[in-house]
Amino acid sequence: MTADPVLLTTDRDGVRNLTLNRPHRRNAIDAELFAALAEALRVVATDRSVRALVLTGAGSAFCSGADISVPDNAHPIYRMRPLSDVATLLHELPLPTVAKVAGPAIGAGWNLALGCDLVVATPESNFAQVFTARGLTLDLGGSWLLPRLVGMQQAKRLTLLAETITAVEAHELGLVTWVRAADEIDTFTDELATRLAAGPPVALAQTKALLHEGADSTLRQALAAETRAQGLNFATADAPEAFAAFAERREPQFTGRWTVHRPPIRPTSSENGR
Repeated sequence: MTADPVLLTTDRDGVRNLTLNRPHRRNAIDAELFAALAEALRVVATDRSVRALVLTGAGSAFCSGADISVPDNAHPIYRMRPLSDVATLLHELPLPTVAKVAGPAIGAGWNLALGCDLVVATPESNFAQVFTARGLTLDLGGSWLLPRLVGMQQAKRLTLLAETITAVEAHELGLVTWVRAADEIDTFTDELATRLAAGPPVALAQTKALLHEGADSTLRQALAAETRAQGLNFATADAPEAFAAFAERREPQFTGRWTVHRPPIRPTSSENGR
């Protein structure tokens, strides 16, 4: 009998859903799932038909972290590389990402959710940076993400004490974007992802990149980057389409289509037979 895939992929109207599929382990991520997730993110990054990504877990948990139940004698550098690959790929995806968290998001699982642009959770969800309770330190980008999201003091509280917090408290800290009832989260997330997928893909990608880069740049550097990005936006069909739709009181249809045409290449003298 063929085993179920550890990562499920479905597409709908420009939205790709990736579902961690190890419910018997509360979707703890083992080497196979890390590899599958990294490959799926590489594919998404180059697939222009995908306009938004939703990451979720099968069963009653989002993700209980990295699976430490299987002994691994490899050097820690090699064991950590797949985690770093996934964190980098997710962070750099040029499209909006949403984590749909129904149930626990623990350790690396929570940092996987925090690596997404937006997080939707249920009241039953809970979160923990459990690393120090296991004699470990942060991974999957948590040491970079948490101070930027909640400030240094709260980041230290969450990580040094390894406390478990509720979805409501995570929302108050700015670590969850929305809390929705368990029977509403699927519909809410579907509608959210559809809205994101209908947006201007070039402008959304650049906006995301500007926010990421701006966190580590000076004001002058940020303004220069904004100027370059705006020039690219005006070279697509989306800005004129948005202006026209506003004037005509209709919804814009964004495509990301490039409208600056390269001039024809003139033949050289040899190509003219001279």
